[in-house]
Amino acid sequence: HAELSNFFRATYGPTGEFNAKPFETGRSWAGARPERRAIAYDSKGIASHMGLLRRFIKVGDTDLLVAELGLYGVRPDLEGLGIAHSIRALAPALQELAVPFAFGTVRHAMRNHVERFCRDGISNIVTGVRVRSTLPDVLPDMPSTRTEDVLVLVFPIGRPMSEWPSGSLIERNGCEL
Repeated sequence: HAELSNFFRATYGPTGEFNAKPFETGRSWAGARPERRAIAYDSKGIASHMGLLRRFIKVGDTDLLVAELGLYGVRPDLEGLGIAHSIRALAPALQELAVPFAFGTVRHAMRNHVERFCRDGISNIVTGVRVRSTLPDVLPDMPSTRTEDVLVLVFPIGRPMSEWPSGSLIERNGCEL
């Protein structure tokens, strides 16, 4: 966990000090703890990471089992080489879990990056959807949930994309991965 914690601080720190904060205590997760991880190593240490967590989300009025993908990071010297490889590395685990879809969210600033691998048909960007999550730390003077306008990525695993439910709000039913 210490090595992953250092990796996340170095990877997420440049995107904003707050993004690296959850990893300051040596923890290797920010909100919900991943069930499985794909970690790539090279001679310099951790090269990339992707976490996976099975959960039920609510899309509009539909409860849906998904494998949430998150805690994605690639070492800065390898940017542009990682996310498609990470998804492909997790493909056997996603098939084994027998989930209909994998789902993840990214900041709008990542749109160009994720559009590149969406062209391969691995994923689809779903627009016009907001995502509500429980905050990992509940404080008496702060709300316990957050609703975000983020890019939603959907990966058809056991069902075709045409079966993804419609809705303008996804309830994560827990903390962000």
